[in-house]
Amino acid sequence: MIGYYIHHHGHGHRTRAASICARTSEPVTALCSAPLGRFADVFADVVELPRDDESVATADDPTAGGLLHWVPLHDRGLRERMAALASWVATARPRLLVVDVSVEVAVFARLLGVPVVVVAMPGERTDTPHGLGYRAAEHIVAPWPREVYEPAYLRPYADKTTYVGGISRFDGRPVACPGPGDRPRVLVLSGSGGSSLSAERLHELAERHPGYAWDGAGVPGGPWVDDPWPALSRADVVVGHAGQNSVADIAAARRPAIVVAEPRPYDEQCATADALGRAGLAVTLPAWPHPDDWPKLLRRALRLDPAQWSRWRTEGAAGRAAAVLDEVAAKVAPR
Repeated sequence: MIGYYIHHHGHGHRTRAASICARTSEPVTALCSAPLGRFADVFADVVELPRDDESVATADDPTAGGLLHWVPLHDRGLRERMAALASWVATARPRLLVVDVSVEVAVFARLLGVPVVVVAMPGERTDTPHGLGYRAAEHIVAPWPREVYEPAYLRPYADKTTYVGGISRFDGRPVACPGPGDRPRVLVLSGSGGSSLSAERLHELAERHPGYAWDGAGVPGGPWVDDPWPALSRADVVVGHAGQNSVADIAAARRPAIVVAEPRPYDEQCATADALGRAGLAVTLPAWPHPDDWPKLLRRALRLDPAQWSRWRTEGAAGRAAAVLDEVAAKVAPR
């Protein structure tokens, strides 16, 4: 049995976990503080952990003097969460725990004697807690291609890091070419993790620049789209943030793109956008542009060669990550 801890913020971590675990040879138990919904069927079992983030405003010494990220003193949620995790470990006796993402869960599992695989994140991860988690890990999975982005913080762990490429839930679906239209189609792609561009602003852009056919998927204030693949496939240009799932989905669809770095901890999206821009895979921006700048940005994007997205290595990425988990689980199996 493999355990897989899934961070509860947004849908991205859940989507990625489901994509990987659908391809593992060993059964996987998901551990998460959020309901998995349609992703639950992939897993052999699901354990819903108590939340530990409901006392943010009153947290006392949440970093333990800078050693960790979130361990507030006398916090009931944290105590119940870790007790539930320890109880599951004692009962299930997992061969391996995958952590995406939490330094505290990774270190706690290792203290319980469970080997840990950590899913890496982009950005500047040189702080003490991240270093502790990476050092404690049996292996590290980086869900992007090493040829395009090799962060300096991972180089000390190169001997136990596998760069699998961008993991998209759409890997394997047919890539369609946009059909003819009277105007170039622009799809603004967002997700449950949040975006600075609202449905209202998207409507304003459509009115301001009627030479383009604007549409949105998952934009705050607009309808949620469970399957944006048809819209992705039809788009002449995709505008999205620099989150890992968003970038991987655009790469899987092989569409010209404008990628905007949203504010995230550790400059996560800035690092990804910088890497994409340097590689010439997308038009990248550090923030949402002035409304008047969109026509020239869209013209730049339309000149890109979308075939270059193959360098993000989405094809087979989830399978490569699953193979790493199976291999590590076999290596660390109890004697």
